[in-house]
Parts: sequence; structure tokens; C-alpha cells
Amino acid sequence: MYPKVKPALARAWRDLQTVQFGVTPAHAVVLGPVDTATGSLIDRIDGTRGMELLRADAVALGLPPGQADELVRRLAAAGLIDDATAGGARAQALRRRPEVLERLGPDLGSLSLVRPAPGGDLRGMAARRAIRVQVRGSGRVGAQIAAVLAGAGVGRVDVLDGGRVEAGDVAPGGLGPQSVGRLRAEAAGAVVRAAAPGRAPRAEEGPGAEPGLSLVVVAPRDGLGAWAPDPESASDWIETGTPHLYAGVLEGTGVVGPLVLPGATGCAGCMERERVARDPGWARMLVQWRSAHRRRGSPACDLGLAAAVAGLAAAHALAFLDGELPASTGARWEAALPGLHWESALVGGHPECACGAARAQEGDSTARRETQDTMAG
Repeated sequence: MYPKVKPALARAWRDLQTVQFGVTPAHAVVLGPVDTATGSLIDRIDGTRGMELLRADAVALGLPPGQADELVRRLAAAGLIDDATAGGARAQALRRRPEVLERLGPDLGSLSLVRPAPGGDLRGMAARRAIRVQVRGSGRVGAQIAAVLAGAGVGRVDVLDGGRVEAGDVAPGGLGPQSVGRLRAEAAGAVVRAAAPGRAPRAEEGPGAEPGLSLVVVAPRDGLGAWAPDPESASDWIETGTPHLYAGVLEGTGVVGPLVLPGATGCAGCMERERVARDPGWARMLVQWRSAHRRRGSPACDLGLAAAVAGLAAAHALAFLDGELPASTGARWEAALPGLHWESALVGGHPECACGAARAQEGDSTARRETQDTMAG
């Protein structure tokens, strides 16, 4: 073991015997009591020394026998220790790609905070590189989402879209001016390849190594398919249990979510049924909007709002791919120009929708009530 205090957290002494690791409340850890000699030993836990050398350093600093092991255990229990040799075979394979690790250094630092076990950062990144994601749409929002996911280490990002790139599709971080006139899917594929830190695992491992589809991100260019998603377009994902996340900008309003977990959270069909029940005119208007969307001119998609939506959607997608449930799970986040106040609304399962989310949620509620009754009794 070659322990290393995680460098992602800034360190400062709160007082003469207390060290704080980290600035922000979400991940900060306070450790104490810590004397001056122990603080000096912490400085030496940097991944370049094995435990034998750290024990010798502890003795040289005047610390009692066993202090080095005890300190490493304390730091590890607080989620502050990494190990330069941990993470398994796939992590070791990544360590042999220094050019990839250099590109992904900030991402690994972030993963080290949310995956506190030693080697968790490289284990998480190796898992990302085995993942396949599909992005539906390559406009100002979709192309940026695809680029961020590829740049963050997702092994394969496929972009699906039709037609050719127009000048209004161009955005920093997405499709560039040189893409105008090219097939959208082809141009977006080039952006993804340029953003990716090294070859994807399928290219490294040879034919027959194609990963399954882990997530679909729906980011249509005109935004209507994210604001009021068509249940028919999502029917295959519901049937196959494929998670999907909606994101887009429509008429100066950005939306991220819901992240749909088929059979567990509300889907496009649930949303449409709930809206129709609240607004008798909604179904009639929706038919008109969907039939006319191809005839509309340039969408009202402010570049700053598009970047904000793309960034938030990509971050939520990465959180999900890393094994967490982001705030968009079963919820929509919306912000409109000019104030850009992000607000969330829950998306529940509808009892008349065949996706089964309403039944699953009712089962969860019943189980919680039974647990509460048992605890009360």
C-alpha cells in the first residue's frame, strides 16, 4: 500500500490541534486532535512512500510505535486516503495511460470525493470508460452534452440526428463553424472524438467489445421534445428498461429532466396524461405544436442558457452513470430568461400509464407506511 492524502481537498489548521480537509461543507472533514509531529507525518503521506517508510518517518519525528498505521486508519475512515496501487485491474490499465490521466485529472479529483474508498476515483473512471451513452440531438444543447460526456471519460457517446448543420447550431463547446453544411451526426461524431481523452475501450479491446446502452439523453434542437416529450418516441426505452434523460431549451426556457427510470419513475406518458387532466386544451394544442415544429424558424435558444442546460444535464447524466440518483430523477428543473431562477417540479407516475411507475411508487409508499407503523408499535 502506498497511501496518499487526497489532494482534491485543501488543508488548513483550524487551531493548534485541529486540521480541516476541504473548504466546502459538502465534502469537508475535520480531524483532531492532531499534534505538530503528526501534522508533519500527514505531509509525507503523498503516495511516494510505502507503510514501512512511513513508520520509519514517524519514529524519526518522535512519534510512538504504531502511530503511522493508526494515522492512516483514521484518515482512511474519514475518506481522506487514496492508494496509488488500489482500484483493480482496470484501474491499473488506466495508470499505464498517463496522457489520459493528465486530461482527466480534475475529473478524477471529483470522483475521489464521491467515491471515498482508496482507488475509488480510478475504479469509477474505468467504469465510465466501459459505458455507452446515446444523445438524441446535436444542436446547441445536444452537441455540448455529447462533448462533455466524452471529455469526462464516457467510453462511447453516440449522437443521433438528421439533416445538415446550420449556422445557428454552432456553439462554443459544441459544433464549430467548420461543421456548417456537414451531416449533423457526422459533425457531432467528430466533436465527440476530439473531446475524448484517448481511444475508447472498444477500440483498445478489439471487435466484439461493444458495451450495452446505459443511458439515452434526449436533447432535441427545437426543445419541444424535451419540454413536452412524445410518449411514442420513448416506448422502446420503456419496454427495454433503458434510462433516459430529457434536456433542452424552448422559447427561452431551459429544462433538465426528468431522468426516467422505466417502471420506477414517471415517464413521458405520465407527464402528458397529468397535463391533459389539468388543461383540457393541452392535447389539441400539443398535436398542433408537434405537427408544426418542422416548419418553425430558428429556435429561441439563448447561447448562455443552452450552455447552462447542457452543463447541468451532462452533470446529472454523469452522476447517474457513476451510480447515484441526481436531482432530476423523477423531477424537472426549469429556468426561464431573463431571471433564470431554477425551479423543480416532481414528475410522479400516472395510474393510467402502462409504464408501471404509479404502481411501483404506491408500493414504495405502502412499504414506508408499514415500516413507520412497525417502528411506532
